[in-house]
Amino acid sequence: MIKTLIFIVFTIIIAGIPSSERMNHFANAQQNNPVNSDPLSTSIFSQFNAISLLFQDDVMNDLGFCIRNITAEWNEAFDFSHDTRFLTNCVAKNNGNLSPRLCTAADIKFYFTVISEAEKQGFQTSTYVKGNKNCNLTSWVPGCEPGWACATAEDVRVDLTNKDDMPFRTSNCEPCCEGFFCPTGLTCMIPCPSGSYCPLARLNRDTNICDPYRYQPPPGATNHTCGGADVWSAVTSSREVFCPAGFFCPSSVEKYSCEPGHYCRLGSTYETECFEFATCDKEAVNQNITAYGIMTCIGLTLLLIIFYNCTDQVITTREKRKAKSREAAARSAKELAQERWRSAKETAKKKAVGVQSSLSRTFSRKKSSMMPEQSTVGPSRDVMHDIEEDPEGQDTFDVDASKQESKAKKLQTRSEIFKYAYGQIEKEKALEQQNANLAFSGVVSMATDPNFRSRPRIEVSFEDLTLTLKGKNKHLLRCVSGKISPGRVSAVMGPSGAGKTTLLSALTGKARGCTVNGSILINGQRESMNSYKKIIGFVPQDDIVHGDLTVEENLWFSARCRLAANLPRAEKVLVVERTIESLGLQHIRDSLVGTVEKRGISGGQRKRVNVGLEMVMEPSLLILDEPTSGLDSSSSQLLLKALRREAHEGVNVCMVVHQPSYSLFRMFDDLILLAKGGLVAYLGPVTQVEEYFSSIGIHVPERVNPPDHYIDILEGIIKPDTTSDVNYTELPIKWMIHNGYPIPPDMRDSDVTSGEGSTSTARGHNDQSFAAELWQEFKHIVQLKNDNISSVFSRRKDLSNRITPGVCQQYRFFLGRVAKQRIREARLQAVDLLLLLIAGIALGTLAKVSDENFGAVGYTYTIIAYSLLGKIAAMRSFTSDKLQFWRERGSGMSCLAYFFSKDTIDQFNTIIKPAVYLCTFYYFNPPRSSLLDNYVILLCLLYCVSGFAYALAIYLDAGAAQLWSVLLPVVLTLISTQNDDKGTIIPFLKKLSYPSWALEAFVLANAERYRAVWLLTRCAAIAKRGYDLRDWTFCLMRLLFAGVFFRAFALFLLVAFQKK
Repeated sequence: MIKTLIFIVFTIIIAGIPSSERMNHFANAQQNNPVNSDPLSTSIFSQFNAISLLFQDDVMNDLGFCIRNITAEWNEAFDFSHDTRFLTNCVAKNNGNLSPRLCTAADIKFYFTVISEAEKQGFQTSTYVKGNKNCNLTSWVPGCEPGWACATAEDVRVDLTNKDDMPFRTSNCEPCCEGFFCPTGLTCMIPCPSGSYCPLARLNRDTNICDPYRYQPPPGATNHTCGGADVWSAVTSSREVFCPAGFFCPSSVEKYSCEPGHYCRLGSTYETECFEFATCDKEAVNQNITAYGIMTCIGLTLLLIIFYNCTDQVITTREKRKAKSREAAARSAKELAQERWRSAKETAKKKAVGVQSSLSRTFSRKKSSMMPEQSTVGPSRDVMHDIEEDPEGQDTFDVDASKQESKAKKLQTRSEIFKYAYGQIEKEKALEQQNANLAFSGVVSMATDPNFRSRPRIEVSFEDLTLTLKGKNKHLLRCVSGKISPGRVSAVMGPSGAGKTTLLSALTGKARGCTVNGSILINGQRESMNSYKKIIGFVPQDDIVHGDLTVEENLWFSARCRLAANLPRAEKVLVVERTIESLGLQHIRDSLVGTVEKRGISGGQRKRVNVGLEMVMEPSLLILDEPTSGLDSSSSQLLLKALRREAHEGVNVCMVVHQPSYSLFRMFDDLILLAKGGLVAYLGPVTQVEEYFSSIGIHVPERVNPPDHYIDILEGIIKPDTTSDVNYTELPIKWMIHNGYPIPPDMRDSDVTSGEGSTSTARGHNDQSFAAELWQEFKHIVQLKNDNISSVFSRRKDLSNRITPGVCQQYRFFLGRVAKQRIREARLQAVDLLLLLIAGIALGTLAKVSDENFGAVGYTYTIIAYSLLGKIAAMRSFTSDKLQFWRERGSGMSCLAYFFSKDTIDQFNTIIKPAVYLCTFYYFNPPRSSLLDNYVILLCLLYCVSGFAYALAIYLDAGAAQLWSVLLPVVLTLISTQNDDKGTIIPFLKKLSYPSWALEAFVLANAERYRAVWLLTRCAAIAKRGYDLRDWTFCLMRLLFAGVFFRAFALFLLVAFQKK
């Protein structure tokens, strides 16, 4: 490649120089502007300026990798029409006969061969002596020395385009002319390009070196003086030919110092004016634009401060509007309630006589205004009058006729009173027969809206339910039969390891890695529980709540995403308000939940928020895993009262409870008591549990809490009464016999315990070898992964009859939530930007952009540091709330909306971070490439690495993801800087390495700014690295495509893989 380059370059140069016949006219032309001297000179210079067009096709084929616009760049490098004094002086020096001293195409072919060999050695050689026709071991004329040239014989006609034969050029040897260079081993001259400085050399008596070049006169030749320049190649081996830094050279024979207020880089042909606030002293090599970096930093900081303050103000304004919306909804509910009460009053008056004779329910007031005892048949006229006149009062009525006691529910807003009242009226409406003998509340229900929403009922029955762990044949549940009914609160109790959580997971279809035997029926039908996912709430044992959101924001987000899409906003507001008030969260509704690092609400309040996330979606089946763990007695009762209110609306509530107090225990309707091994010891009403255990000889001592006593017996801590012959291991068998269930054969022997029964099937595996056990474990893990992926991509028929918001709507909801979270992480975002500023200052100060490698070293450090900081910041998007996502995904929320909302908000960092980094790196160490080019490359690089970080954060744990995010940028960047050694895997890895694409884009953007005298350096360096200037856009496209691919892969991992 380099051979073709040098050959074409020098062929263009030689072909552009006038022949000897025209030199006589040229010598008489004006020195400063020969173009205007005569038509012949005009023709010569027109030909010289357009000479690149003659070789454009060849150059495009061979040099297109390092030259974009051939005509412009070659004219810029070799157009001497603006100042040809060096050529005029050389013609005069040679008496108008210049052509015999110029190199032909054959000479150039010899020269570029030597240059090519030197390029392979990294331009480390200092001389290019090689034998040829004119200079060899037997013939070494003075013109063979560096800086000297000879002429052909007078009778020899020189054909400059001859590429085959080098002419004999050994006569009339003289020093090379100014503005030309004469290579060692050749006896001809070549013009120096623009940006070079090629004066005649002067002998330094102290060093015996011809300054400013590196060669020495031949020893013993007293009549041999220093000549002109001797070489032009890459800057590493011919820096002395380049116009020095701090100076500019309008022509190859002139050099001027840069004036103050200007700067001159190496190889400059003119002085560049500094920016207004930049510092440029005399002979400045570069402008000091640190002031612009400081101003940019200040401007970015102000913009960020304004942004965060304005967005915080926007959030505050939105919250105020939401508060007004809540108040409007409450007023609407109040007006609607009053209208319904008026309709009920008119209806009641018309049917007062018949109604009062058949009233079955009473209304209770506060103790201060209770009805007299004789008013047991129906309400007194005073009570009815009070209700009619003041339906908004804080007192409430009893809707459960079986319990003749006032509930005295202390609800805090009128909207809650009306919401609850009409919920109970709807319940009565469903229970009472629609005939002439309606109760008063039935009359009211007839006066209400007939389209009042009611929740679908879900009854879950299970028969002989057995769960066996795959690969180990261990029973987690065994022979469990019973049902949980709507409108009732069921408690699941038992000792540790009895399978309580496993039972709930099995009932909700969340059991993975297990073989399920038996039947689970939903409303009497064998349907998948996933078909009812939208109306099933599952409260996990851990309080998985977004700590950087307020209580109301957590609840409101869950309601918007999980309630019916066509439900009016006012109705959703009422649902959230009702949940907040029933859980006692009114006074902390605007408080942040808090995290481990940042204190928020208390643990008990956080537990209630955890339950509220499921209550706001109005479930038909509500499963809770230890919701009262860690709560005091009052908080537990408050929570259970809220759950009972849900049950009054037909919700099927089932929860795991550990050691409830007696008063709490009596609030449950049903009890599922499990023994070790996943066997049932009791399943039925709470009111009959003591009666059952007494019937088998187990009595509860005085002042002992019954559930604690039963669990201690099942645990084996306490033995049954001495008068009873019942062993605690026989309790599951006793229950099977009591209900007529078949007893498994391995449990019929009395000496087989329930705990042993759970593992008896695994005894055959004890004698397996270690390899067999390892293989079984591996098969179990693979099968578990397969089950997880199958469950994700399986499609079930939706039987919930609820249409929740689609992906686009959820995307909008997620977008608002993520924006709030990012704004509240302003300090963390500021730390990220500060680290980028520090990295830019450090790399801009230490890793100087070198002209020899076009800044490759500084860019290499930039890629490592920028990738590292970008990945660590991007990983937080998915590592900080991974548990919350798993919960939301299990409830049916959209993975696409979650992922793309995160990615959309992160694009703000993708846009702002390159500017933050460049405002220090670029201004402390400005390369020749433009600020815009560097910004675009960094933007594409950050987009790529952030997508890669997403995949790491989603698939790996936080610690492993951070380790890989640190290791990969370093390793991949080091690979991208290695040479393409054939026979190794390095070239293949470089093609797939994103740092290699970014480094190529940086180098190409910078190399394109090196022109004229830098052409050989640019083309040699680009050819050595295997780059192509035309691939700059392609490099950016590869980075963007890689970012898209990594995001698609991360999304697949997000959908296909979940926690174990």
